[in-house]
Amino acid sequence: MTSKVPFLYRLGKFLLSPIFKFYYHPRIIGKENIPKECPIVICGNHKHLYDQCLTIIATKRGIHYMAKREYFDNKKVAWFFKGTGCISVDRSRKDDHATSLALSVLQDKGAVGLFPEGTRNKTDQFLLPFKFGAVSMASKTNAWIVPFGITGDYRFRSKNLTIRFGKPFQVGDMPLEEANQKLYHAVESLMKENLEEENE
Repeated sequence: MTSKVPFLYRLGKFLLSPIFKFYYHPRIIGKENIPKECPIVICGNHKHLYDQCLTIIATKRGIHYMAKREYFDNKKVAWFFKGTGCISVDRSRKDDHATSLALSVLQDKGAVGLFPEGTRNKTDQFLLPFKFGAVSMASKTNAWIVPFGITGDYRFRSKNLTIRFGKPFQVGDMPLEEANQKLYHAVESLMKENLEEENE
């Protein structure tokens, strides 16, 4: 799988971005932290189905999102997920094929998007524990990790929907446990920063 941006991705972004921005009125902070050319793993918390839209409208880069296999098994939406360059992930097992596709995107200096929590957070916890996929892929490809934090509500002309991108970092020689903790705390801090500004 290459990092080439599929036509449907570009068309969908061109047509839907203005509508999304008008309807939800999101604040996008720190998008200058997204590297323009090198391989990146862009990841953060997951609260809503449209979270990936916030990252997509924040950068000109095409992001290959890792999405659960169930979307690809649904004939009504499978065409969209396949056509926009998403990577199917079987969450019931260790999906080496999905990982291989994501790694090939990064080796081609592309961008991969994922949610380290592994699923949408529908609990009372501020942030669910992170799985190791993001830091593992970044370590194997020397990609930069771009953390983000999303807070607020997906409502018409929302007054608090915010995505904030933090400074990118590389795993380097860090043990994966340490890198994962660094990513977790970065996302947590970005979310808290959003809420602090909202309450000012």
